[in-house]
Amino acid sequence: MSDHDVLRKVRKLLAKAEATDNPKEAEAFSAKAATLIAAHRIDPGRLARDHAADELTVRRVPMGRGAYVRARLALLQAIADTHDAELVWHSGPDGATALVAGFTADLDAVVVLYESLHLQAASQMATVRRATPAATQRWRRAFLFGFASRIGEVLQTVRRRAETGARSGSASRLPDLPARAERVRAYAATAFGRVVSAAAPSPALAAGWDHGHRAAAGVDIGRARLPQRRAIGPGR
Repeated sequence: MSDHDVLRKVRKLLAKAEATDNPKEAEAFSAKAATLIAAHRIDPGRLARDHAADELTVRRVPMGRGAYVRARLALLQAIADTHDAELVWHSGPDGATALVAGFTADLDAVVVLYESLHLQAASQMATVRRATPAATQRWRRAFLFGFASRIGEVLQTVRRRAETGARSGSASRLPDLPARAERVRAYAATAFGRVVSAAAPSPALAAGWDHGHRAAAGVDIGRARLPQRRAIGPGR
């Protein structure tokens, strides 16, 4: 299948996950979608066939403003890492923007996953209220950091399984993934230009972080959009 066909199939699988009231069915559809992305990414036939189209580029991903920016970046970073993409960010008049360097097909998957997972986290965060708006905002921020950490673990597990399956197949052969990752790093070093380290984000509340970490364990990985759900707003 082409990259476009895979993303279309992923969206169909996750539409089924959205439509069912059975959590186990939803998780099964979601796991299949995530596995499909991982397996397609390392398919030697796809890499040979689409070599010319799979170019290195930089994708801009808006991060917005406010207390949740660094947690959103943590989520995007967790997803980018599993696709051997490089990430930096900057602040401007319109808020923070992430710059993600990598192969085009990998970046397509990164963006689909990020937009989906951020919306899913937001739908859960929006239901939480604490004693004050400031306390609510601190809890939600910590939740998103914990959510991001767990998503990174889940996606790394999916990737390892896909690579193990490719190695065990008699007719399968893994592409040179370290070499591809090194190409991305070399490209990013030129494309990003001068980069400086940002200050570490302020600590997250332990209770909110733990809650977010648990919530991400059974999330619908790869869901493309959830138009009926609320985005993260102020802690009111």
